[in-house]
Amino acid sequence: MFGGDPTRVAEANSVAVIGLGRFGQSLALELMAKGTEVLGIDGDEEIVQSLNGQLTHVVMGDSTKEQTLRQLGLPEFDRVVVAIGSDIQASILTTSLLLRFDIEHVWAKAVSDAHGTILEQLGVKHVIYPEKDMGKRVAHLVRGAMQDYIEIGENFALVKTRPGQAVIGKPLGEAQIRSRYGVTITAYRPAGQDWNYTTADTVIQADDTILVAGPTQKAEAFSQLT
Repeated sequence: MFGGDPTRVAEANSVAVIGLGRFGQSLALELMAKGTEVLGIDGDEEIVQSLNGQLTHVVMGDSTKEQTLRQLGLPEFDRVVVAIGSDIQASILTTSLLLRFDIEHVWAKAVSDAHGTILEQLGVKHVIYPEKDMGKRVAHLVRGAMQDYIEIGENFALVKTRPGQAVIGKPLGEAQIRSRYGVTITAYRPAGQDWNYTTADTVIQADDTILVAGPTQKAEAFSQLT
């Protein structure tokens, strides 16, 4: 249930997404929007039909079968995302097959810590926890004055927030933000304008938006300063 030859996609700037639930669909459609060719695979005929014409190729198939994956050219891909969440056994079997194909980059969605541990033990280098990660991110946003929050690694974050009085109206070199608060203001955006990198001479105004980088607790605390 697809147009053209899906094996051709592997020759292009392409990604295969296996499992087209809410996460898989969102990922696949975003990749398409960014100009990446996508082969989508799912066992649900209704889902496949709904995405026909929206992805480069979309196929109904059982990803736990080696023959199916070979027929679809999966061994030729170097980037595959296993987005199966509702069936942990299918996720593990599919991932195991992909690793046997020696695919260079395999991302696999985990729905629990135990699931993630099994995927890591199989040899998956990129285990992702969409629900868990989003929950942590929203918790930080709810607690603080941040407009957006991205955690980078175990204890480092990038925070989008409004500036407090500690930085308003004086060059950043004089404000000594890093030595006083343990964070760095990396960029700023004046109201109605584009983002700019900061320098020691940058003067932040009250209606600017700033990006703050630093240890998670310090970046969160800095965003709460008034």
